[in-house]
Amino acid sequence: MEIQKVGVVGCGLMGSGIAQVIAQAGFSVTVREVSDELLDKGFQGIERSLQKFVEKNQLSEVEKKATLSRLRRTTSVAELKDSDLVIEAITENPKLKKELFAELDRLCPKHTILASNTSSISITEMAAATKRPERFIGLHFMNPVPLMKLVEVIRTIQTSDEVFETGVAFAEKLGKVPVRTWDRVGFIVNRLLIPYLLDCIHALEQGFGSIPDIDKSIHLGLNHPMGPFTLLDFVGLDTTLYIAEIMFEEYREPRFAPPPLLKRLVAAGWYGRKSGRGFYDYSDPKNPKPMNLQLT
Repeated sequence: MEIQKVGVVGCGLMGSGIAQVIAQAGFSVTVREVSDELLDKGFQGIERSLQKFVEKNQLSEVEKKATLSRLRRTTSVAELKDSDLVIEAITENPKLKKELFAELDRLCPKHTILASNTSSISITEMAAATKRPERFIGLHFMNPVPLMKLVEVIRTIQTSDEVFETGVAFAEKLGKVPVRTWDRVGFIVNRLLIPYLLDCIHALEQGFGSIPDIDKSIHLGLNHPMGPFTLLDFVGLDTTLYIAEIMFEEYREPRFAPPPLLKRLVAAGWYGRKSGRGFYDYSDPKNPKPMNLQLT
């Protein structure tokens, strides 16, 4: 099937980025949020992002205006009823997601494909809230969406081949690189990333090195774009803890168990960049300082 009209539910960091790249690719996009205030914030973020592309000569002013013209905003889920594809990008709460998909299932025509951008919740579980599990997939975009090329396209045991390949083709039309995977908690990226990040926290707890020394070791020794603690602060320690707990519950393997230090930092409200503190102190965002965690 050919996708023309797309709905995006959620206009936060991920939702706004997803809406932006879809509109840039020439699709009509309706973005739904629960309030006009959140829509304002999300659309302002889209405009800033597009302007950065203009300033780098990667996008013209004409293309920027055309992209914005393809974006429509609403606070009503009913406004998505004519979509060929609806992508959910709301908070990682299974109950809220299932309620949303049950409502979309009632509103949308039979051909509409429903998709979730979840990083950790079972696609099968969400699909079970609808009467169209064969037309349900995961489309997991990477953050920041306008810059990151990868999209994980996830199928369940019920997803039809046609719908799955439509999802792959859609990702390609956005200029992304799709990878095919199954509905297993963590998919590919987080299945490999989370144990690595947790092990780096264990190494810190066990005194193998300081925060900056472990970061430098991975950044310079393995040529990663950033060290693990810089990455953890960027992703969000609360987000990492949440994903780790879900993965540990699913697999019951020690490597997925959150380290005590991660739990303590989250309990203290130190989530990383977004809270101003994590493994680093961001009082001066351009010059973050490693926190003295007094581990030894």
